[in-house]
Amino acid sequence: MTHKVTILLIPVVIALSGCLQNNAQRGAAGALGGAVIADVTGGSALTGAVVGGAAGYFCNDLNVPGCRNK
Repeated sequence: MTHKVTILLIPVVIALSGCLQNNAQRGAAGALGGAVIADVTGGSALTGAVVGGAAGYFCNDLNVPGCRNK
């Protein structure tokens, strides 16, 4: 049952990611999202959190469209 709830929350997290204003907020959201997705897919939540957090934190530096500091 928790997998269904987690899968339903993924689009919500993605939709809210556009509302984040700085690298720290995007890093925290990326870490949370990465941990949840890794756990649901059977991977390591810690590894998912590290990868997701890094992706969120550095997305502005990598010029990802829609990822700008406000």
